[in-house]
Amino acid sequence: MPKLTVNDVEVEVEDGSTVLHACEAAGVEVPRFCYHDRLSIAGNCRMCLVDMERAPKPVASCAMPAGDGMVIRTDTDRVKKAREGVMEFLLINHPLDCPICDQGGECDLQDQAMGYGHDGSRFEENKRAVENKHMGPLISTVMTRCIHCTRCVRFATEVAGVPELGAIGRGENVEITTYLEKNLASELSANVIDLCPVGALTSRPYAFTARPWELNKTESIDVMDAVGSNIRVDARGSQVMRVLPRLHEDVNEEWISDKTRYAIDGLRRQRLDQPYLRGANGSLHPASWDEAFKAMATKIKKAKSSTIAAIAGDQADAESMFALKAMMQRLGVANIDCRQDGAKIGGSRAGYLFNSTIAGIDDADALLIIGSNPREEAAVLNARIRRNWLASGMPVGVVGVDSDLTYDTKHLGDDTAVLAAILNGSNKFSNVLKRAKRPMIIIGMGALSRDDGAAVLATARQIAETYGVVAKGWNGFNVLHNAAARVGGLDMDFIPGKGGLDIEAMYKAAESKKLDFVWLLGADEVDMDRLGNAFIVYQGHHGDKGAHGADVVLPGAAYTEKDGIYVNTEGRVQYANRAAFPPGEAKEDWTIIRAFSGHINKSIGMDNLTEVRNALYEAYPHFADSDAIESAKWSKFGGRGKMDASPITNSIDNFHMTCAISRASETMAECRKALLDDNVDDVAMSSTVAAE
Repeated sequence: MPKLTVNDVEVEVEDGSTVLHACEAAGVEVPRFCYHDRLSIAGNCRMCLVDMERAPKPVASCAMPAGDGMVIRTDTDRVKKAREGVMEFLLINHPLDCPICDQGGECDLQDQAMGYGHDGSRFEENKRAVENKHMGPLISTVMTRCIHCTRCVRFATEVAGVPELGAIGRGENVEITTYLEKNLASELSANVIDLCPVGALTSRPYAFTARPWELNKTESIDVMDAVGSNIRVDARGSQVMRVLPRLHEDVNEEWISDKTRYAIDGLRRQRLDQPYLRGANGSLHPASWDEAFKAMATKIKKAKSSTIAAIAGDQADAESMFALKAMMQRLGVANIDCRQDGAKIGGSRAGYLFNSTIAGIDDADALLIIGSNPREEAAVLNARIRRNWLASGMPVGVVGVDSDLTYDTKHLGDDTAVLAAILNGSNKFSNVLKRAKRPMIIIGMGALSRDDGAAVLATARQIAETYGVVAKGWNGFNVLHNAAARVGGLDMDFIPGKGGLDIEAMYKAAESKKLDFVWLLGADEVDMDRLGNAFIVYQGHHGDKGAHGADVVLPGAAYTEKDGIYVNTEGRVQYANRAAFPPGEAKEDWTIIRAFSGHINKSIGMDNLTEVRNALYEAYPHFADSDAIESAKWSKFGGRGKMDASPITNSIDNFHMTCAISRASETMAECRKALLDDNVDDVAMSSTVAAE
């Protein structure tokens, strides 16, 4: 490990570090524009110049490898003049539009011009103007501000895996653009807004709505998928204005998906803000809480416990599921389920967790994906797979739909017979798994929500045991969920009790008029037509599918409007915090359940959030360990039945609209339309080329 001296302070850095890293280790701030920790080194802004002993001129610290015995100074007059000169050049063509720039107050150029710039400019030439570029409905461009740091280009190519951004022209005519003036087709595209050190790339939906100092900032957790990305929710008053990523090295690093960032405008549309009752004419009409509870109590008191059921949705917090389960237990009800897609999982914890952890993807040297499209189901997690593939050339086999995952894959087929062939060693990918030291399997809901999902899960387990996917110090067997609430629900056994009905059995019971009362806790993905014969209570925050078919609608709080616990796909317990208040008469979900349980004299015995959490911790202690993962003991799981010959599909076919919030989002609708339009254009272009 090399030892350097920076401003008379001796520091030791790891092999492969740069002079910039050494300066940071010494506690010295070095300005930079093009350099970013997670991108390749470009060395083209020259703002990070420092003096190195015996060097004839200042060196770019970001691109200079740290060497033993180097003597670095960052406070000399030559360094000061060099940085002032660089800043002067950068500002030659930069427009003076800070008052109207959305980056104002959060702009690296603005900050560093104040800290390292000169008090004037010697250039009198006219400023260059650059035409704005089209990058889709999410990114607003003012390319005259661009300083050609190429962060956006490197992110699109290296992290997102869509090399559609680049530079054209030479010298003073260089421009950053999408090559064919198309949308930036990536689920992670808006991260370039965070990366841009100036106001060249800003958020189109957020444009001109707020300044950063007007916003209340709350640290929270994303629920648009099961990754559990750490986010910051910025709100003004009762309105959520934007969502930004928070750094968490083991989960999302510093990226978030476009849906996480922009589906929030759906929080303002189609909201439920008061209870509703379905009248004799078949239409819903506003009601008071007492009226709603009275109608529910009348039905539930007449129903037998065997004809009552509860289903938890994909974004339910742990506290509300725990409260609902407690109330159902007081009623003697065993018909509860948190798997509204019918996934054949539960019981053994190792059989439904991402056991390697998300960070463990970096250690894998072979990967088999079964019934999943990580690019759409967990875009941030998919970027980790791509990074490993770029670094190591990790072979990736796919059983299911052949999709562009942003890295090279070997499509093995979409038949379950492929899994049997891998297990018995007759498939070529068996040898890949056999040679690997740390093989990994990722199985998605596309494989597990089938009728034969239990058999598919058992076969995947057998493959894992046969090829060393599970070994001492390594468990590469991973289930990739796409519902933020799923692991938390399974952890607290929100699944049918003894003699209870699962989701499919509930459908059949309702169709045969053997189910009288169904409580939907934010469950919008259920088949309402099949539940139609039962009395349905929908508790949620949007007038989506569940509310449309319900007999009673109870307005709940969205994830930004309550404190809640979520457990991500790897079993990491994380705490979301309230950033705003729910609209109108809407309430936090557990309080609604608590109020109704008291109304029917079946009180759950928990009167505040602290009591709910204490009871949850007592029943399931690992929920008390924030940001911790309790590893699962390997055991047998899956079913004994035969696998169906039908093709294995993916669980998501529309990345932009997967929940009530994203379906209500105008921004997500625009993204979906732009994607479809681009696909039509691509097909037309291909046809033209073929004809020629």
